Formats: sequence, structure tokens, C-alpha cells
Amino acid sequence: MNFSKQFCALVFFAIFSLSPPVIADEETEEDVIRMEEVVVTARKREQRSFEVPLSVSTIRGEKSDILRSSGMDVRFLSNRTPSLQIESSFGRIFPRFFIRGLGNNDFDLNASQPVSVLYDGVVLENALLKGFPAFDVDRIEVLRGPQGTLFGRNTPAGIVKFESARPTQTLDGYGRLSYGRFNSSNFEGAVSGPLVPSVLSARLSLLAQWRDDWVDNQHTGEDNALGGHRDLAGRFQLLWTPMPELEAWLKFHARDLDGTARLFRANILSKGETGLIQDFARDRIAHDGRNEQMLRTQGLTAEVRYDIGNFQLISLTGLERLTNFSRGDIDGGYGAVFSPPSGPGEIPFPSETASGIPALRQFSQEVRFMSPAARRLVYQFGVYYFHEFVEMEDFNYNTLAGGTLDGSVRQEQTATAQAAFAALTFQWLEDLELGAGLRLSHDAKDYTAWRDKSPIGAGPLGPIHQNPQDTVWSGDLSLRYSISPNVQTYLRAARGFRAPSIQGRLLFGDTVTMADTETILSFEGGTKLRLWQQRLHLNMGAFQYLMQDQQLTAVGGETNFNRLVNAESTVGRGIEAELSFLPITSLEISAGLSYNQTRINDPNLAIQGCGAPCTVLDPPTAAEGTFSINGNSLPQAPGWIADVVFRYVLDLPGGTRLIASTDWAYRSRVRFFLYESVEFADDSLLQGGIRLACLLPYADIEVALIGRNILNDTSPTGGIDFNNLTGYVNEPGFWSLEMTRRF
Repeated sequence: MNFSKQFCALVFFAIFSLSPPVIADEETEEDVIRMEEVVVTARKREQRSFEVPLSVSTIRGEKSDILRSSGMDVRFLSNRTPSLQIESSFGRIFPRFFIRGLGNNDFDLNASQPVSVLYDGVVLENALLKGFPAFDVDRIEVLRGPQGTLFGRNTPAGIVKFESARPTQTLDGYGRLSYGRFNSSNFEGAVSGPLVPSVLSARLSLLAQWRDDWVDNQHTGEDNALGGHRDLAGRFQLLWTPMPELEAWLKFHARDLDGTARLFRANILSKGETGLIQDFARDRIAHDGRNEQMLRTQGLTAEVRYDIGNFQLISLTGLERLTNFSRGDIDGGYGAVFSPPSGPGEIPFPSETASGIPALRQFSQEVRFMSPAARRLVYQFGVYYFHEFVEMEDFNYNTLAGGTLDGSVRQEQTATAQAAFAALTFQWLEDLELGAGLRLSHDAKDYTAWRDKSPIGAGPLGPIHQNPQDTVWSGDLSLRYSISPNVQTYLRAARGFRAPSIQGRLLFGDTVTMADTETILSFEGGTKLRLWQQRLHLNMGAFQYLMQDQQLTAVGGETNFNRLVNAESTVGRGIEAELSFLPITSLEISAGLSYNQTRINDPNLAIQGCGAPCTVLDPPTAAEGTFSINGNSLPQAPGWIADVVFRYVLDLPGGTRLIASTDWAYRSRVRFFLYESVEFADDSLLQGGIRLACLLPYADIEVALIGRNILNDTSPTGGIDFNNLTGYVNEPGFWSLEMTRRF
């Protein structure tokens, strides 16, 4: 089927879905309990999600609290909405987001991602900034598909938006404390209220998470040697409203983390089959290298809104700073075959490396004008500026010589981006809305790399300079049609891009690689239904995209050298659905489902296979050790993602309330690398949670028993392919007691 026929099929799907079932309902208006309609800012103004012509999911309130209750980092969102997958080979501080199969599995500190993360409207560009924890948030929005008009660069896959709870003019707050497995302690709290009534209010939010080391190092004989962390974060906000026309908001935020880097485990993947070895145990490891991780971030955000006649002027300023260092035992074991004893399994050679950012400074500024919402023609236009300076370091250590430094690389990069954009929606007919947007962006990078010392005796190198830049347009067109007040349908076409990328992994190679700009053209259509007098919300959609020159990272391989490549084209298509249902007053059900299919189309693209003894299934090419990936799906791109949450409330005499909830998330098979192999993959992941709570109204206290990954699903989530069958796994089962006090 060619591309035009596929798009026609998508349009047919949207039109077919315009005819909802006729549902009889004899309940009176007074008897009906409705679900609240979610308000989002997917188009940089507050709108009901029902009226936004794109695929957007929202996580908020109790669901957000439940998913975060184990003290997990932002990966708690993985597989919790359609088409969203998150993983990390860098521990708690370096999440890698994938939407509709599009992401980047590179671990380089300079790696760019096609999924943008925004916190209170400010883009967090570096992957280490994207890991800022979610706490005291009003909502989390997941926008699927290119967002090239209003959010611009590096959004071809979509956006994850975190919106903080804002200061209030009444005194309120909460404190939440839990204690659980591995001596885990989690505290989250906030206090908000007026400093000057009706003029100045403030909000202070804090997060503190501790977990003891719980993994035994069998090589050193040390019990409880690894696996712990201490993660502190805070946010202070001021909201100033001296007059009805003016609102100024200021936020300072910071994070301080010390803990364990990702635990790589040698030869835990079964040779010749997919999955873990039979005697795998989470709480045991055998390392002879050091493991440590630290991260410090600080940031300042300022937003000013001023009403000027018939439009509003908005200024949004963001400042971010970061320092980081992370060191780990990459081979996942001890010794080597040429320096016994060694193990577990065969260790061809030792590998112990570290990466760090001594300094990162990011500045962004957006100024835009926005018309009032209650008009036939609604518009906004503005300009955007972004500047980032980052220093990066990579180190290699000789584990067999006591961990002495034997390799070091330095990198510096200054990145700038400027853009002008405009977006409008026009109510052409009473039931028909047209939307359009356009953005012109210019991106430039000034990059330099040096190798001071080579672990393989290659000698110093550099400086190596690169200065890629490009000017690209992006935008979108949309049509939204109201079949009835409770049925909306939409069609959307969007173009997005990712700016050129650079990678200088010079420890084991002599070249800096670059990838040119990638672009995407996406089409989607869907229907949003509100049935049974707002007791059933159903969103359905289908999409197809064509990506040109997709930036891919050939990670590891036989020579342990990462390089950037561009694939000629990549095609993706799929369906997504979300349901919220209130069958009776005391029971609420929410669920999501997605199917994604991706395909790389480039008959000339070949990459190295694994250096580990894995079974590569792709056809070999003429160049020794390389394989064609033409026709492969993308890595970390599951076909199926599904989630469901059940929440039941039982009211007891005296106002006491019992609340029981359970949540489940599933993803189907994923491959860890660009090539297809038997070993470096996982067939499925199923994780469930439970929460049993008792709300005591006289003290406004809630006590809860919480379980995460209650079936203790143990699945590999990634691997290291250049040495042995090394892998890393998902989070273990977790139980805790939690107490919450609100005021």
C-alpha cells in the first residue's frame, strides 16, 4: 500500500468514527455524577483536552501520586500512556524517552532526543536535565506527534510537559511520608499561601528520597554494597498580581543527588535465546570496578503576563545549571580471561569508564503575543532564543591496575537556536474549526573535542572542530469538527525536525561523527467522545509518519565505538486509544492502548554487529562484521503498550473512606540495538501496583499500603554488546507504608 492510500485509510478511520453508538440513559440530571474534563496547555493556552485536535494524555492527581509512590525517577511514566516508553542505561539521572517508536538509545552526554521535555514551559535540553523529579505537580501532559509550531526544535516525536502546582491565595499544603523495602524513605510536601493578600503568594515544595544499598558484591564479599541513593529536590515559587492586568511568576528549583550508577551485570542474558539466565538474582552482583554517581542542578524560571488591550503579552525566561559525574563497571564482572580469576562467565577484557559534565549553562527566552480565547479568530505569535554551553569529559580506567586513569577526552559545545512562530485557529462554521501554524528556526553548534590520553595507545588527538548549522521550517494544519457537543473529530498534519547532532566518542576512535537534520511529516486523525452524560470519556486515533534522514546511533558494536548515522527514511504507523469510565459512583476505570509499527528503509545502511557472542539475525554485508538493518523496526519501540487503573471507594459510617486501587502496565517485545539479535531483546514486561488506603476525615490523614511491581516481574531493559552478554534490569518489587496529611 503506498503512502497516499495509507493516508486515505486514515481519513476513512476518522470519518467512520464520527458515528458513535446511541446510548439510552434514564437517569435524571440530579442523579448523574460526571467526570471532570481535563484542562491542558498543549497549544500554550488553557483548553479542554476534548477540544484539542491532537493526541494528548494527562496524568494528574491520585494517579500521579500512586505511580510515584515507590520513589522511582521519571521512568514511572513508562508505558503509562499510549505509545510512551522510557528507559535508561545511566541510572536515575538520564531518562531516554520514546514516543511512537521514536527516541534515541544513545548514552552520550551530548546526545539529542526527538522527545522534548518541558518543565513549566521551559525546555530541558540536555538528557541529564530531563530527569528532574516530578513532585507537587498539577499535571503531566504527553503530546504525541510533531510539535514543531509552538515548541519547535527537537520535537519530531512529541513532548512530555510537567506543570507545577502554583501558589494559592489560601493557606494549604500537604505532607507525604513513606517507609518501605530496602530501608527506603520518601518525603514529599508543600505549603502554599498568601504573603500579601490578593497581591503576593508563595509556594514551597520539597522532595527527599533515600534508599539503602541492597545489592551484595560477591566479588568483594561486601553485603549491601550497591543500589542505594539519596535524592533531594526543592522548588520555591512567588506569584505577584499587583493589578488585574499584570501577573508575574518566579520559580527557583534545585536538585542534589548522590547514589549508584546503573548496575551492569555480566552474562545475565541467555546465549541463543531471549531472556535472563535461570539463576539470575537481583540482589547479587560481582564487580571489581568502582560505582558512583552525583548530580547537582539549579534553575530559575520567570514568567510575566500582561494584558494589553485586545491581546496578552507573555515573556518566559529559563536558566539552568548542572554539574555531574558518573562512574561504573561496564563489563559487569571481575577480572578477564587473560587475567584470572574472572567472571561471572567469560569476560574478554575489563571495561570501567566514567562521564561527567563539569559545567552546563542553559538560557532560553520566549516572548509571544496571544489573543483572547473567546473569539472566532484566535492567534498567537512570538520569537524564541536558546543558548547552551556545556563542557563534557569521558574517562577510562585500568581496573586490573587498581582503577588508574588511562584514558581521557574533553568536549565543549555552544549551541544556539533562534525561531519565529505564529499559530491561529479560525471558527469557520459553528461546528468547524481550522488551525494552522508555522515556525522558522535556525540552529547552530560550535563544537571542539580533544583526546588527552588513549586507553589503547593511540596518543593525544585534537582539537577537532565542527560547526553544523541549519535553517528549517516546521508547522501544522488541523481540522476539528463537532458532530455534537459530546463528539469531536479531528485531522492533523504536522512537520517537525531535529537539529544536527554531534558525537565525539574519542576514547576508542579517532573521528567525531555528525548526523544531519532529520525531518518528519506526520498525519493523524481521531475522535473524542463524551458519553453516558460525561461518565465515559473515549479518545481514539490513528497516525502515520514519514521521517527523512532519521538520526540513529550505532551504539557499541565490535569496536565499542558509537557513531551517528542518518537513515534514508523511516516509516511509522499505529493506533492509540484511551478510556476513562465511571460505571458507578464508587468505581473509576481508566485504560490506554497503542499499537506502533516502525520500519527503517535504507538498503545502503549497515552497522557493526555485537562484539559479545550474540546471534545476529540481520543479513551480513560485504564489509566484514557489518549487517544490513534495512527493514528493521526501531530499538526500544514496542509494538503494543497497554495500561489500566481500577479505583474503588467505599464510604463507611462517620465519614471514614476506604480507597483501593490497582494499576497495570504492559509492553510487548523490544530490541535493544539497531540490529536484530536473539539475545539483546526482551519479549515483554508486565508490572502491576496496588494501593490500599484509609482516609480519616477528622484529622484529614490518609494511611496507605503500597505495592509496586507486585508480581516481581524481572526483565532486561537494555544491554552492553561489545564485551559479553551484559544486561541491566527493571526495578524490583517494592512495598511500603505511607501517611499523608493535608491542610
